[in-house]
Amino acid sequence: MSDRFRTDERNESGPTPLGDGLLGAQRLDAPPGRRAVFLDRDGVLNEDLGYVGTLDRFRWMPDAIAAVALLKASGFLVFVVTNQSGIARGLFDEDAVQALHRHMQEDLRRHGAEIDAFRYCPHHPEAVIEAYRATCGCRKPAPGLIEDLVTAYTVDRAGSFLIGDSARDLAAAAAAGIPGHLYRGGSLLAFVHPLIRSAPRLPAEAER
Repeated sequence: MSDRFRTDERNESGPTPLGDGLLGAQRLDAPPGRRAVFLDRDGVLNEDLGYVGTLDRFRWMPDAIAAVALLKASGFLVFVVTNQSGIARGLFDEDAVQALHRHMQEDLRRHGAEIDAFRYCPHHPEAVIEAYRATCGCRKPAPGLIEDLVTAYTVDRAGSFLIGDSARDLAAAAAAGIPGHLYRGGSLLAFVHPLIRSAPRLPAEAER
């Protein structure tokens, strides 16, 4: 069994303390008990055209950038947690996925937003590429991607939530002990508004 996954951090790159083959550096300086939103990628932030691993196939979902900006302005950490089995299937490589994530980050920053960290699983039990053939703990519906971020960023589960477009996303959230919300398209900004209002506030936030 493999629990290896891949990480892209917003500001740093290089080996991490989490294990061989991980990319990025953990940010362990976040204040304790931060609220976070975990976003699936394909079908939530961008159109799911099937195995989106290259820039030419990337299209933002409606109001996705504005939604991320609002989440950040509301005090949430914002993470991407995504299965990328196209790597295991030989359709594209990890460099392409990381280039796509850099492109997303550049677009977001131009609009005053950003993703705090990306986590992606490159594995598949029936992978064409043997190095990625694994039944792992990071491929959703397993909660490994979420659990790593909860630990690394000291996330408060009670005040956090996940947005996904599939049952496996919601199952991963449930396994990690956080609420999950099913997004079926349309304006992501309109979708997150009520979720922000209903998310439990932390004691320190309530006192402000």
